[in-house]
Amino acid sequence: MFKSIASALRLFYDVYVRQFRTIIHDGGLVIFFLFLPLAYPVIYSLIYNPELVRDVKVVVVDHDRTPESRKLVQRFDATQGVSVLGYAADLGEGRRAMNSHHCYGIMEIPAGYGRKLGQGAKSPVVLYCEMSLLLRYRAMLISATETQLALGAEIQAQEIDNAVPMGASFRIGDPMPIENIDIGVTQGGFDSFIMIGVLVFILHQCIVLSVAMMGGAYRERPELFYMNPFARPRPVLLSMLARVLVVMTIIVGPICFLIHYVPLMFAFPMAGNPFQIFAFLLPMVIACCFLGECVQALVRQREDVFVIWVATSLMLVFLSGLTWPRFAMSGFWKAVGDLFPATWGMEGFVRMNTDGATLNQVADCYGALWIQAVAYGLLAYLAQRFSVMPDVKRGLIKRALIQRDLASRRSAPQPEQNPE
Repeated sequence: MFKSIASALRLFYDVYVRQFRTIIHDGGLVIFFLFLPLAYPVIYSLIYNPELVRDVKVVVVDHDRTPESRKLVQRFDATQGVSVLGYAADLGEGRRAMNSHHCYGIMEIPAGYGRKLGQGAKSPVVLYCEMSLLLRYRAMLISATETQLALGAEIQAQEIDNAVPMGASFRIGDPMPIENIDIGVTQGGFDSFIMIGVLVFILHQCIVLSVAMMGGAYRERPELFYMNPFARPRPVLLSMLARVLVVMTIIVGPICFLIHYVPLMFAFPMAGNPFQIFAFLLPMVIACCFLGECVQALVRQREDVFVIWVATSLMLVFLSGLTWPRFAMSGFWKAVGDLFPATWGMEGFVRMNTDGATLNQVADCYGALWIQAVAYGLLAYLAQRFSVMPDVKRGLIKRALIQRDLASRRSAPQPEQNPE
């Protein structure tokens, strides 16, 4: 019994060391395991920094041309979200400016705006927005709301000073003040919202595709598998566990960088307990490793990984619920998203890191990741046992026969050449 345990440990150590050396001496694997997890978060965060869309260009069509309308424009321009470029003679000129992208919005002030405002009547202001980017519309809408509330408060204060009846003041002001309190996300910007989930998605793709790339490397260079084709094959499960431990050893540094230093560098929310976050990511890393070993059955060449990357990356972002809520998806697409560790990993990590949720509060995501780790582990065993290892063995046998043939040719006596 002790001899079998010692033999298994030696085999485990041998696979671990050889696999580790294979990865660190392979430029493509080093890029996927180390460079991409370290570079992508910084590049993406710099692209979205600053986080808020500011100074959206707007032109004004003022049909009233009164001190009240000019005050409205000044207040609107003073907000952070918009920048008033100037005035347009009419709506047609404003639309031409927007169609040529000289501006992205038009504020139209109706005639009689100042007079109606003085009478306590409603005078709606029309806001046109170019809708190719919703973030611009959001910035304009927030600026218009801030301007409306500020002017309404001023008018209310003036009416109270002038002893205007209470009913008139309620027609202009805000009868029900609302205070918005953000829970979790402290910045309120696009970067803090989307990059928290993208960090986990980057980790998912790098692990899955790196492990999958090994399948192409094994088939191209079967000696990397370190298996004697004429000897008894190594236990598949033991080799799989050794390779998973290698990946976990290499990826622990990028994980620390992703979940701690990137949020620290760009002031992302960091409300979660780091030890609980590490514990949460553990089954996700294992599930990603086994998923990558399943994908090895499809990877005949190393370059096949890039086809899989292009085909799956955007789809997984959409299915994860990061850009569109999962409860609004159809049952079919929600079930498809449930199959990938990225979906559960992103949801749980966002709740822990942004809202401060504990491991118990994300037990649904945590349990789903462990289930996926076991399920993909079983599928990976079948893929390795009946696809990858037979291909590697055939490749080794073919290479051994070629080398034997070349050796026999070299050792064969060369025919003597008769001198003429």
